[in-house]
Amino acid sequence: MEKSHSKVQEMLDTMARNGWRVTEQRKTLAQIFADYDGYLSPKDVYDQMSVHYPSMSLDTVYRNLRMLSEMGVLEHFYFMEGGLKFRENCAAHHHHHLICINCEKTLAFDFCPMDHGLELPGNYKVIRHRFEVYGICEACQNVTEG
Repeated sequence: MEKSHSKVQEMLDTMARNGWRVTEQRKTLAQIFADYDGYLSPKDVYDQMSVHYPSMSLDTVYRNLRMLSEMGVLEHFYFMEGGLKFRENCAAHHHHHLICINCEKTLAFDFCPMDHGLELPGNYKVIRHRFEVYGICEACQNVTEG
């Protein structure tokens, strides 16, 4: 419980530093991600939020998720089967992920291909980037092979 409370407080502090009002809805949103160890789709978040705030729209949920992702509070990922999903940011520094397409287990790693002389066409200035590797984790491989 204490760990969940500190995660929520970190998220709320980041919102406040970025000029957001810390409303009850945003506290609830932060609590949802602090309590869940995995990925949530915007619809998953909407379903949980609408229990407490029936008048909240899916558009409002999307807008808040996008802004929280831009602030670095949440990370977003694209799954072939599940579409766009979000989760609490797992690190305060630049990193990338290995993601199991079966169980969605995620491992962060600090290796960045952009740091190794990646030659881009044209006079392109990179502002930010994302890099995820999707595969099947060892546990899921053992289940399918066994």
